[in-house]
Amino acid sequence: MSRKLLKSTAVTGGMTLLSRISGLIRDMLFASLIGAGTGVAADAFYVAFRIPNFLRRIFGEGAFSQSFVPVFAEYKAKYTAAETRAFVDHMTGILGAILFGVTLIGVIAAPILVMVLAPGFLDEPHKYGLTVQMLRITFPYLFFVSLVAMAAGILNTYGRFGAAAFTPVLLNLSMIGAAVWLAPRMDEPVLALAWGVFIAGVAQLLFQIPFLRGIKMLPRPRLHVRERHHGVMRVFRLMLPAIFGVSVAQINMLINTLLASFLVTGSVSWLYYSDRLMEFPLGVFGIALATVILPSLARRHARNSHDEFSHLLDWGLRWVFLVAVPASVALVILSAPLLTTFFHFGAFGANDVRMSANALMAFSFGLLGFILIKVLAPGFYARQDTKTPMRVGVIALVVNIVLSLALVMPLKHVGLALAISLSAFVNAGLLFFMLRRHNVYRPLPGWGLFLARIILASAVMGAMLYWGTGDIDSWLTTPALQRAYRLSIWVSAGAVVYLLTVMAFGVRLAQLLLKKGEGAPTDD
Repeated sequence: MSRKLLKSTAVTGGMTLLSRISGLIRDMLFASLIGAGTGVAADAFYVAFRIPNFLRRIFGEGAFSQSFVPVFAEYKAKYTAAETRAFVDHMTGILGAILFGVTLIGVIAAPILVMVLAPGFLDEPHKYGLTVQMLRITFPYLFFVSLVAMAAGILNTYGRFGAAAFTPVLLNLSMIGAAVWLAPRMDEPVLALAWGVFIAGVAQLLFQIPFLRGIKMLPRPRLHVRERHHGVMRVFRLMLPAIFGVSVAQINMLINTLLASFLVTGSVSWLYYSDRLMEFPLGVFGIALATVILPSLARRHARNSHDEFSHLLDWGLRWVFLVAVPASVALVILSAPLLTTFFHFGAFGANDVRMSANALMAFSFGLLGFILIKVLAPGFYARQDTKTPMRVGVIALVVNIVLSLALVMPLKHVGLALAISLSAFVNAGLLFFMLRRHNVYRPLPGWGLFLARIILASAVMGAMLYWGTGDIDSWLTTPALQRAYRLSIWVSAGAVVYLLTVMAFGVRLAQLLLKKGEGAPTDD
């Protein structure tokens, strides 16, 4: 991999790591403030936050980004600067108008949305009413953060990954501030968290302005209803199927939220906290890699560099297995220590830890599948093919629904997490098959031995962690600072053991660096 692409991945991963750390601090505060299995505040807030967050990942960071970046990269490569700016101006005007309309409908229809997406809350009027009230505060976040996603797409295409990757930190800081300073001053403290989401959306959008101005791409929104801009229409044509293709995981989580609303109080929150920890490696590595690889693949497609396109995918997939396999093993074994260390405070009791740990183990099983999707899907979107991931997504969604209905009764909330994990592997497997079938991806030699070395090294690391970490009771009865110390020791030991073992088995990290002519030309 060229130095610039390596640096971009490191910068994006570093900023995402900062975002995840601040997110963990945020969730630790929330766990202490509103807990999980006691009271209705936690479930109400997480549903009110998940609905606009779900739409954000579909329309903002999901389908829109995957459709906008390839078209914008093509404009940047083939059109004049004035034509590229005109495209951005028209895109901003139309997208802003659509988002305003959707937001207005969402605020007005909040009672209906909660009734449809969390019907189990109807039996508890206070929980239902509180959720509706908070949803009306959090829903406008969709407007702001979707425009942020467009700004991020522009900056990423110009190779400015740091600002966009840092932006989620502002959400966490805003919500932390709301929990610390605003919540104690409100009659219903959980409402402060909803206002923290709203404030964060405004701050995130304003944060993009100086960076866009710096590359002379600050949009001047244009809205001409009768004038159809060719580039804008292409983005929306690509976006329609992409809405489904890139958002299967989020739709699956929404379905599970619906089903979990019928389970015992706390089920929605247990899934939330376990999903948050699973998303730590997914965000730090998977999303960071996907963020960098999409514009890089789009440039190669625009140049018709088919071999470089395939080599870049191969490089991405090797890094996925190198990181995701040991991360999955570690998350399974460290599920209880992680949850105890980060969340076992205040209202988050021992039963919450046990229930969340069970769900985290089920989510961890699918971590490899989730990250594979993040790398395989850009192989289609970079070629402006959004229909194939949509078809694959339909199949994966059906699989998740069937498995969720089959597993929710015997395994409760854990069955819902396991269903998502299994459907992720179906999704990733079909995407891989289609890339191979159309000869878009041609694996380089050495995959069999490479995978064997990773699996063996992960097994060695896992055995060491299983032997050393002890049972859940020893973590529940340990003071907070000692838990943090123990966890840091075992996480560090696991990482060192894995790296030393995988290198002893013959994996050389230098061999995973693409060279010029193998997917890493000088523009990266």
